[in-house]
Amino acid sequence: MSVKLFYKSEKNNKRHRDFRGVYSSDNLELFVIMIIALIFMLLTGVMNVGAEVEELLPKDKIGVIVTILPFANFVEKVGKERVEVGVMVPPGASPHTYEPTPLQLKEISQAQLYVKVGSGIDFELAWMDKIRKVNRDMLICDSSQGIEIINHDPHIWLSPKNAKKIVQNICQALIQIDPLSQEYFKENAREFNSRLDELDKEIKIKLSKMNNKRFLSYHPSWTYFAKEYDLVQVAIEEEGKEPSATFLVSIIEQARASHISIILCSPQFNIKSAEVIAQEIGAQIITADPLARDYIKNLQNLTTVLGGNE
Repeated sequence: MSVKLFYKSEKNNKRHRDFRGVYSSDNLELFVIMIIALIFMLLTGVMNVGAEVEELLPKDKIGVIVTILPFANFVEKVGKERVEVGVMVPPGASPHTYEPTPLQLKEISQAQLYVKVGSGIDFELAWMDKIRKVNRDMLICDSSQGIEIINHDPHIWLSPKNAKKIVQNICQALIQIDPLSQEYFKENAREFNSRLDELDKEIKIKLSKMNNKRFLSYHPSWTYFAKEYDLVQVAIEEEGKEPSATFLVSIIEQARASHISIILCSPQFNIKSAEVIAQEIGAQIITADPLARDYIKNLQNLTTVLGGNE
């Protein structure tokens, strides 16, 4: 019995010595370092895998670039939360003279869709070829498809009926990029075009109060609007330039003969000539921005003012 007990005691002593050896201060320090290194490797691997998966997943929103602000409104109404829209010509700038910044060109390089006006607007005539070269994979939507261009006038969007066609063209472009969202885009387009139909009726009611259908416009932006609602636009600009003294006299005489009492002026242009004419004929100058972002509200405000002037 004593021998057997001695044997167990020796065995226990050996096990105790081995345990102390493994968890000595030197070995414990090495063990902690190995654990930290293993955790770091695991975390790094997870992060790398996550990044690779993120690159494979589609982006949350379609990157869209438009030339002018009203088209940003159109795109947002069709794409809603599934689009991210950038605008080339900022508020207050003129699409006849504006040049894009390096930051805007970088934005173009990352976009999936460019919605151009397509009617011969100066910015696009000067820059579309360069824009294509910046991003050859980007889809370009010509929003003027199906619209008749009048006398090379690019302001096609200022007719609500044309705006409906523009919305449809944008809808088709978004579907081409994201076919799985086809019904979503179509429903949004139908909803907005229904609102444009209501706007059209509203404008007709308001403008029916106008006895004199003629108006002066410094820059002739309102050709399509005027044609749509049987108005007559008389341009103050002389072939796109500041009018000469002789031309101003002619305009004043014409305005007096036609009893014109309204002059529309865009905030993008100098209105000194319009002010001279207004003073001579006693007309009211109305600021009418063809590039306002909120398309419906803009035309509502304009027709309210026009309808109140008989």
